[in-house]
Amino acid sequence: MTDTATADNTYTVLPFTMDEGLMARAAIGLVVLATDQTLEHEWRQIIDLPGVAFFESRLYNSPDITPANLAAMEKDITAAVELIVPDVPLQVVAFGCTSGSIVIGEEQVAQRVRNARPGVAVTTPITGAVAGLKALGARRVALITPYVQSVNQLFERHLQSRDLQVSRIATFNHSNDNEVARIDAASLRAAILATGAHGDVDAVFVSCTSLRMATLIASVEHELGKPVIASNSAMAWHALRLASVRDALPQFGRLFEI
Repeated sequence: MTDTATADNTYTVLPFTMDEGLMARAAIGLVVLATDQTLEHEWRQIIDLPGVAFFESRLYNSPDITPANLAAMEKDITAAVELIVPDVPLQVVAFGCTSGSIVIGEEQVAQRVRNARPGVAVTTPITGAVAGLKALGARRVALITPYVQSVNQLFERHLQSRDLQVSRIATFNHSNDNEVARIDAASLRAAILATGAHGDVDAVFVSCTSLRMATLIASVEHELGKPVIASNSAMAWHALRLASVRDALPQFGRLFEI
């Protein structure tokens, strides 16, 4: 049976036209960890651009940040990506876990994503961070993390494999992701200034999507006199550039001027 208008003309079928919606310039997919309290908040601040939209999905993870728990997420990546606006073409998919991307492997993360979205560009926080550090001309890096030693060692090896020298490592040494999101700006600023001040450091990389860094970066860069990048903002920058969105956003740090 076909729906029809009522005979008394009180029901009207309206004509309409369509535009390109929220994503006239770019549509980006984002996979967020179940425990993450920070990533979406920071991306909403950064990716507040006309015609650029991002759509997210959550992936289950343990709040205890260990190599074994990080590796366990791999099996769920494809299913999480499948839930991101399935009928909308995406230019980029970002997998929102820095340490997980290292443990699983950037290439393996990309393959899991492309099982759901063949041919899509893929980034992760570590992918964006490495691209950002190289774009800034930094080779000697101070790494600041909340992670335990076993995870930090994986980071050091990974960055070295990407032709970056890890000159310094400083850690809050806290494995509970639910609480890492509550590390405050004063603690982050003090860590960056103390660790980044050394002469063997070209730039500071603050790793972990749970750390609240987006609005801190520009001011602490000015105080330190060196580039500072962080997981969420580096991944946002890389996702935008992969989607051919090149807007300068200096309020989020030097990286966004490139």
